[in-house]
Amino acid sequence: MSERVSVLVVNFGEPDEPVPEKVQPFLERIFLQNAGLEPDEEQVARARQLARDRTPGLIEEYRAIGGSPLNRQAEAQAEALGRVLRDRGHDVRVHAVYQYTEPTVAEGVAAARAAGAEALVVLPVYPLCGASTTVAAIADARRALEETGWAPRFRALAGWHQREAYVRLRTDGIERFLEEHGLDLDDPDTLLYFSVHGTPIRYLEEGNRYDRYVQEQCRDIARRLGAVRHGIGFQNHTNRRIAWTQPDNEDRIEAARERRLVVVPISFMHEQSETLAELDQELRAFAEERGKEFHRVPVPHEDPRFVDALAELVEDVLGAPERPTGTPVSGLTPCRCAPWPGVWCTNGDRDLPPSPFTGPRRTADA
Repeated sequence: MSERVSVLVVNFGEPDEPVPEKVQPFLERIFLQNAGLEPDEEQVARARQLARDRTPGLIEEYRAIGGSPLNRQAEAQAEALGRVLRDRGHDVRVHAVYQYTEPTVAEGVAAARAAGAEALVVLPVYPLCGASTTVAAIADARRALEETGWAPRFRALAGWHQREAYVRLRTDGIERFLEEHGLDLDDPDTLLYFSVHGTPIRYLEEGNRYDRYVQEQCRDIARRLGAVRHGIGFQNHTNRRIAWTQPDNEDRIEAARERRLVVVPISFMHEQSETLAELDQELRAFAEERGKEFHRVPVPHEDPRFVDALAELVEDVLGAPERPTGTPVSGLTPCRCAPWPGVWCTNGDRDLPPSPFTGPRRTADA
């Protein structure tokens, strides 16, 4: 008899309706993240004030894009993953959960327990392992297990941006877009440009290697495309006076000599406000005001190979032992960024060069 498995497919999450009662709590959860697990009253009050101030603008962003499709796309992906895994002979239930909207990671753990799961797999759908995304999602699941006293066989998958199937589908998507739009990366006036979700520098100083994974992923995809040069910029949030990865998108695009940009949102797995509003509307307007063409490559969330790649990752991490064995298991090694029992990734055994994205130390104003 096969082991009964529950898989938590974790995404960031966005409100499904552009209304204050959904948008403000979403923002409060995000702002409280930087305050730690036990924020004091002043930090809680600050988060609530920031959320109140930001809510009207974000509601307008969601309305301008017709509402966020993120959760809907994530749920469809989770359903497809469940079908693929069951077709492969697994007794599995797949739960779509979110870090900042409902159902939360903790609610997903409770649903898995109620379903009688004997093994729990936490799969953050973030190939580039970040502290506030991948590591935080796994920590949420571990905390929920500890608080409830439930102890299933636990596995989690951290970074997986190196997986060949994933790199291939992202590269194919860019090639298809170039062909459909008559774009040529050999043209000296055309720049392959990767837009990446930014992260606070302090996470990198604490040991997270997100910035170096970004450098590696963009370099590898550019090489596969035969691009002799490429640009990288970050979508940094401006709600805290803290240092963020550099350069900001606006600074990098301002400095670009090329007048034609092929923009790839490489850290995003679904279309959401940060692609449909920040890129397609705000950054496009910024670039076009400077006389540049702006061509944005879609996120390949509907590519069936994406679900197949996720299914293979689930199978591989289910086959991995709880603790290190000294040799990689199906290309997986114990995670450095989330160094807990049962947490595996594709990067743990590799040393990487220094980051080019941590200076100069500019801060974002609150």
